[in-house]
Amino acid sequence: MIKEQFFPTTIYGKDTQLDNNTLANHIINWSKQDQGVKKTNMNGWHSTTDMHTKQEYSQLVSELCKMQEEIYQEEWLDRRPKLGNMWANINYPGGYNRPHIHPNCLFSGVYYVKGNKESGELVVNDPRPGIQTMMPTRKPGQPPKHLWREAHIEPIPGRIIMFPAWLWHCVEPNKTNDIRISVSFNFIQDGFQ
Repeated sequence: MIKEQFFPTTIYGKDTQLDNNTLANHIINWSKQDQGVKKTNMNGWHSTTDMHTKQEYSQLVSELCKMQEEIYQEEWLDRRPKLGNMWANINYPGGYNRPHIHPNCLFSGVYYVKGNKESGELVVNDPRPGIQTMMPTRKPGQPPKHLWREAHIEPIPGRIIMFPAWLWHCVEPNKTNDIRISVSFNFIQDGFQ
């Protein structure tokens, strides 16, 4: 048998050594001074999308740009990545984010400042059109990743996750009694602003 797999959807991850306590304090203070905006967030706070222009987040911006440069090499992309926008999210107990995509962007992602498995995993869905119209019965046990219809990604503090902006995703409800803090962002190719 010949076996090849085409059209994979790659989700990238990288761990960093940023000072998450300081980042969390900055974000919490910001949320107390600014009512934020309403997007996909339910029972949570979503900052304005100009976070990448604020000096206190410059180290995070630098890490995101370095990782995106690595992805550009991996994906054979030309030009340079440009960070289009970036914002902070606080999901209070019970808070979640509805399913969505990020139009007009190339890569989207999240950086985890504070959270754990119970505070709301990132869920990404199989992007193939029509795949959800058939749910075959599977053998007992865990099927290999290439057969999954959705993937759950744990919010590990210090970890960056990046994925194609067209990939449908959401955040599960925060089941803890504490807040979950993350930073979301979008990259575009330079020249496509």
